[in-house]
Amino acid sequence: MLITVLEVLRTEKKYEINSLHSVQKLKCVLSAGLKADPHNGENGYMVRSLYFDSLFDDDYADKESGLERRKKIRLRIYDSEAQTAKLELKEKRGQSQLKRSLAIPKVQAQKLAAGDYNVLRETDNKLAREIFFLMQEGLYRPKAIVEYKRLAYTLAENDTRITIDSRLSATEASFDLFSKNLYLYPIMQGIVLEVKYNRFLLDYVKDLVNFINKEETSVSKYILARKISRY
Repeated sequence: MLITVLEVLRTEKKYEINSLHSVQKLKCVLSAGLKADPHNGENGYMVRSLYFDSLFDDDYADKESGLERRKKIRLRIYDSEAQTAKLELKEKRGQSQLKRSLAIPKVQAQKLAAGDYNVLRETDNKLAREIFFLMQEGLYRPKAIVEYKRLAYTLAENDTRITIDSRLSATEASFDLFSKNLYLYPIMQGIVLEVKYNRFLLDYVKDLVNFINKEETSVSKYILARKISRY
């Protein structure tokens, strides 16, 4: 079976928005100036991620310390009835983010969520083996599920993608990624705006987002999900 690994290297900027009026205006501007993701629908699409971390939460600590080179490992789905999940290794390298991902069957994703990483050795794929050795070496375990609604807008030039994430919630009590009845608690009241691009951001795209009152942030959904239990 041919396994496709998707690799994306981009600059990512994150902003927090707390004004509902600004968010509504931003949606209108982006809808008019960029191409809406076909999965957006009226209220956006679901994103649900299961994050893994080492026995001593090294990835959490690296993010909190602001290290220039750090990583995260996660499983991601967009529908609780999905039959596959995306296994992702995301690495920060200075201002750039390298994300590599591959699709794995639901049964393998469920085994990973249960702590069985040997399924990655059954996959004839270099990225799967790399993640396996990282998880084995660091004694990785599932730590939290994060879920939110996403609206996405794209531009082919410089692989530009702008997303608006809302209704951020999480749980550390269950790692059943495909559950239809997850009990989730809110982890953020505001909206997260992410601006992603290669090389440089076109001036007219800058103008589309610069009119709103926003504050650049290094907010991490994984960190927000873990803070409640760690403090």
